[in-house]
Amino acid sequence: MIILGIDPGSTRIGYGIIAGPQKLELLDYGVIELKRKEAPRLILDIGNQISRLIKKYNPDLIGIEKLYFAKNVKTGIEVAQARGAILLEIAKSGIPIKEFGPSEVKLAVTNYGMADKKSVAKMVSKILRVQELPGLDDAIDGLAIAITAANQARLVS
Repeated sequence: MIILGIDPGSTRIGYGIIAGPQKLELLDYGVIELKRKEAPRLILDIGNQISRLIKKYNPDLIGIEKLYFAKNVKTGIEVAQARGAILLEIAKSGIPIKEFGPSEVKLAVTNYGMADKKSVAKMVSKILRVQELPGLDDAIDGLAIAITAANQARLVS
């Protein structure tokens, strides 16, 4: 089973692709950089990028982080728009989706719902049995979301 984890953001969308759900294996991870554009154009671009990712990896399950709060209303709206574009592409693909709050992801990966970014990154590397995961936190978060989706799939199967 191929699992795609997505961490939506206003300037970057992190993603992680793993094989699982029993023995987890890192396949790929990275970040989609979002260029500042008018909202309709940006939403279209996000949709196209997610569609390419889905076509390239053909995942069986997709996990995505829920929008939990935004101190900055403008940023919250931008993340919500990005998330909407992502959800639309996933819905069009027909792939099952699981949504998780940030504390659910931290709990699933570190066993502590208030873990910091460094702890999450360390546990993601241990779980996937890799020495180091260089890159942006958004990509590591995408992997953490994929791991959380794999854990849930393992419990259900």
